[in-house]
Amino acid sequence: MTATDHLSLEARSKKFGAAEGDGILRCDACPVLCRIRPGRSGACSRYANENGQLVRTDPVVLLARAVEEGGRLVEFGKNDWDGQVLDPSRTFVTAIGAGTTYPDYKPAPFIVSAVHEGVDTVTVVTEGIFSYCGVKVKIDTDRHLGPEAAPIRVGGEQVGHVTTAEYGSQMLSIGGVRHLTGGSKKEGNVTCDTMLKLCAGEPVTMVIDGGHEVVVAANQAPIVDGKPEQRMRVGCGSATVGIFAKQWLGHVDEVIVVDDHITGVLTEHQAGKVLDMRQAGIRVRGRKSTPGRYFQVANPGIGWGGTDIEDPLSIIQKIDPETAWPGLRLLLTSTTGEHFLYCVLDENLVPQPAPIPEAVMKVVDRIGENCEPSLCTVLFMAGAGGSLRAGVTENPVLLTRSVASGETKVTMGGAPVYLWPGGGITVMADVTKLPKNAFGYVPTPAIVAPIEFTLPRALYERLGGHMEDVVSIDDILRDVAPQARIDGWVEGNPWPFPEKRP
Repeated sequence: MTATDHLSLEARSKKFGAAEGDGILRCDACPVLCRIRPGRSGACSRYANENGQLVRTDPVVLLARAVEEGGRLVEFGKNDWDGQVLDPSRTFVTAIGAGTTYPDYKPAPFIVSAVHEGVDTVTVVTEGIFSYCGVKVKIDTDRHLGPEAAPIRVGGEQVGHVTTAEYGSQMLSIGGVRHLTGGSKKEGNVTCDTMLKLCAGEPVTMVIDGGHEVVVAANQAPIVDGKPEQRMRVGCGSATVGIFAKQWLGHVDEVIVVDDHITGVLTEHQAGKVLDMRQAGIRVRGRKSTPGRYFQVANPGIGWGGTDIEDPLSIIQKIDPETAWPGLRLLLTSTTGEHFLYCVLDENLVPQPAPIPEAVMKVVDRIGENCEPSLCTVLFMAGAGGSLRAGVTENPVLLTRSVASGETKVTMGGAPVYLWPGGGITVMADVTKLPKNAFGYVPTPAIVAPIEFTLPRALYERLGGHMEDVVSIDDILRDVAPQARIDGWVEGNPWPFPEKRP
């Protein structure tokens, strides 16, 4: 360790704050610039005045990897550090609790050097203050939650909108700079609070204009109009017909799979034709697309197959007496198998409900078996802007180019991120992959999120990095670990450093 390394570590607490009269400190960790009296914390509760020193109320989070003992992996005990020296090669310094670079010109709170697999590396650790950020919510359900582009409200304030539905999932876009800063103060605060709760895995009740109420929590089933959802669709109506056509053969004469988007009719469908099934002559409502595939059979809703249908027989437009026959066996089902109705045509060709045969029920059950559980996925998305990049290097565009080329690896609280192509550093991370309490806020309002950049030390120097602020991992473990929160490595996350190759 050099003298410069040691000084930069000791001086870390002096990077923030300015003393004023009567023991008051002015916090400059964000644009709010709180004046904090002794023994009090700032508006965000993240910084406090402790004996004239500006300190973080939340500890820095270090992640320790499991070690191998006797051929098995032994996880490091979470939050119960016994004071023993941690293994530098198995410890990652996250940005959770690290602090920020505001007012933009300061180096990142931690710039950590370490040797991994013989390579000198640097990890730049900082908490970003993100105004340009949002939360993307994927809700696995067949239910219609609301019209595309419809506003989403929390406590009456718009916090986002419904976006394009994906296969078996309804998609929501929450937050963004327009809601955080472009509306009323209340809208910004409610939006910030909503995002913070979603990122923390807490449930949030949302109401969609022209749609329904939905309770969303990361990795939990959504609750729509007070009812927990159970299943994600196995496929659209057409796909469901195709998947199970052969299993229905010989047990039913016609199957209609009700779906908001593409309703399938087995004997008209190509699958039925290939299986040489007799035409049943049952025509459903809606706009015919291709044989056996119908659009717009009903309005969107929370009934059968994501429609507003409660009585599935209502979608039958006509039954052709020249084609259909008495005794015709008809099954109507939804794309999740949660709704089904088995009928037999009487002498007047009117469908009459009947007990469902065991062989037919077996296939309906298989539809349900092939449906994945209904869950909410919450992804935090943000753009790493100028102040954050300036904490890494004096020439931010070099960092951007290095990240885009893959030379510099980006993580958030040690969790992997998806890096969007194109300009800037736009990242997206699954909030369940981050350690607990990884996100915070400042009352501007904005979200505070951890971000780390890991790269070879030689490259960091070429990028114009703040080399005078580099501190070794050994010094971090000696001086910071006693006050840090020590968590085990999040299972399933890739290690940010190079692995030894055989």
